[in-house]
Amino acid sequence: MSTFVLDRLRRLARLYNVQTAYYDVAHHRQQASVEGLLAVIRALGAPVTSLDDIASVLRERKQALWQRMLEPVTIAWNGERPVIKVVVPASMADASWVGCLEMEDGLRKSWQRQISDLPVLESRDIEGRRYLVKGITLPENLPWGYHRFFLEIQGKTGETLIISAPVNAYLPPGDVEKRMWGTFLPLYALHARNSWGSGDYATLKALADWVSDMGGNVVATLPLLPTFLGEPFEPSPYAPVSRLMWNEFYIDIGSIAEIAECPRAQELLQSLPFKAERKALGDLPLVDYHRLMALKRRVLEECSHYLTAERSSRSSNFQHFIQDKPAVEDYARFRAVMEKQQVPWHSWPKRLCDGTLNEGDYDEVVKRYYMYAQWLAHQQVQNLADGARRRGATLYFDLPLGTHPDGYDVWRERESFTLEATAGAPPDAVFTRGQDWGVPPLHPENIRQQGYGYVINYLRHHLRYAGMLRIDHVMGLHRLFWIPKGLDAEHGVYVRYRSEELYAILALESHRHRSIIVGEDLGTVPSYIRPEMASHNLHRMYVVHYELACNPRKPLGRIPESVIASLNTHDMPTFSAFWQELDIQERLNMGLLDKKNARMEKRNRQACKEALISFLRNRNLLKKDRADIRDILRACLLFLSGSRARTVLVNLEDLWLETQPQNVPGTDYELPNWQRKARYALEEFCQLSEVRDILKEIDRLREKGKK
Repeated sequence: MSTFVLDRLRRLARLYNVQTAYYDVAHHRQQASVEGLLAVIRALGAPVTSLDDIASVLRERKQALWQRMLEPVTIAWNGERPVIKVVVPASMADASWVGCLEMEDGLRKSWQRQISDLPVLESRDIEGRRYLVKGITLPENLPWGYHRFFLEIQGKTGETLIISAPVNAYLPPGDVEKRMWGTFLPLYALHARNSWGSGDYATLKALADWVSDMGGNVVATLPLLPTFLGEPFEPSPYAPVSRLMWNEFYIDIGSIAEIAECPRAQELLQSLPFKAERKALGDLPLVDYHRLMALKRRVLEECSHYLTAERSSRSSNFQHFIQDKPAVEDYARFRAVMEKQQVPWHSWPKRLCDGTLNEGDYDEVVKRYYMYAQWLAHQQVQNLADGARRRGATLYFDLPLGTHPDGYDVWRERESFTLEATAGAPPDAVFTRGQDWGVPPLHPENIRQQGYGYVINYLRHHLRYAGMLRIDHVMGLHRLFWIPKGLDAEHGVYVRYRSEELYAILALESHRHRSIIVGEDLGTVPSYIRPEMASHNLHRMYVVHYELACNPRKPLGRIPESVIASLNTHDMPTFSAFWQELDIQERLNMGLLDKKNARMEKRNRQACKEALISFLRNRNLLKKDRADIRDILRACLLFLSGSRARTVLVNLEDLWLETQPQNVPGTDYELPNWQRKARYALEEFCQLSEVRDILKEIDRLREKGKK
């Protein structure tokens, strides 16, 4: 390929906000491949079939961008008057314009002026035509919210969404809440003695009550969104069917009001085969999603039928819920059609695939079941949140980066996604072939054109209940690694997003819901990301295992205030496994490491441990000459607790020295990820001295830090 053609290809890519090169984890510059660039700009909508098209498409893209009168989105920070950029041909410089501002509350204001009166911000010759960029400054400040500005010039119209937002995301007022602590455990792993084989919303509420009694403020868990538990089967909480619904798998059957009125549900619950299946599921060391969901569904279907057929006392409440949340009925139709078709939506007949579902396309009983299940799930999450607030506890929810490609969101919000690529990560020392996460990325320009409606909706879905929200892979606010379909990760490229607009939405919604925003900033993080997070009050994550791994001989150092501090995450080995180097041996056994790299990792791990022990001794946190794992674990947690970190998060499994991981990235089939139950039931670990004693020490240090 000639240098001239390659240069044009890269210029075209940049016009689509595609990076033509990036720096890898070793800080080496990697050029995007020609195949990757072509495939990604094609996925973004460029009509490119071969390199021969580059010149004409480049010309058309330039013209299209300069023929757009208004940008789809304008930001007004702190309610200040925004400058709305208007692009007009120089030939229209003497024309008049009519503007209309429609406020979020419906109030409208209009005015008319001359283009010649507006200041010129820029001028440019594009393909032989002169364009002017003018600036319209609104006459008054704007309240926080989503407003729209409409412009008309000589019959040509334009529209921009004005996001009026605070610069900083929400932080609690005063000093009392600045030294929080809490616990983490996946909900499927959190089980009680009377559990059905997994945790549920009631068990999570019981944990929140206990943590509050111990002096804690935060209860964290993995995403609570619905997943595919039939065909297809994908229990990963990071591949949800939807980011707009709650997981019916976690419904607490015992608190369903209809059971007390429904004889068939009571009969089912009391039957010997049903009881036997429930006990068998409770005794398993792993969560059996198939069997447990099937068992719960039998009860839910009986209650759903009773609610509608017998006109239960709660029928009107159910109908109001469906009327208030029409997306729930749409979601239920989708799930019902999928069960009837028995194939993913990509293979449905065209009308169904395109989003039009009619009666007869699905079983009404199945649709009613999914609506009823969502009603109960919403109620129970609401009760969970209300109970936590009354106790002064904060729910720390997790927002996954994407959704399952066969799921509801991708089907219904088709234009918001790019189906010709998946999100992932470039090759590095651990994942030498890169990572393909299998989720379709959001289309950066389409979501702007739609006013970020889908993004706002899934944020609100979480923030209504979460006092803290973790944004998975926060780097995705700035850029995301796209892997074109049919190509390997080595041909992936980074696509940029409008980070300023996404930060504005996060800041606005966090204030409206009084929720703290946390960005998961682990992995390959460009230098500009963390300063940008800090400038908008997004909390970072400080993870001991990760800090040590980045530089085995570096002390942990001073922990900043605006972080969530922990020893590890759900994607890392537990503290005990880390200390015993069991994770290295396991990867060696599975062929994910060769013997040479395993020896190198063990040498690095040993250096990590020696540096950590020395650091803890210097801080006077480790006084024994021959400290064991529990001593070192305690010292690490006390170090975190005595720091300025806003929140210290304790993985409960670390406290009883668990060695088995909850998830090992890159082992979708080799290990039982997302299935392992905690070794102890809730009632048991709440009484363990090794759990209670360390949490009391943490609480003492956190309280001391408030003074």
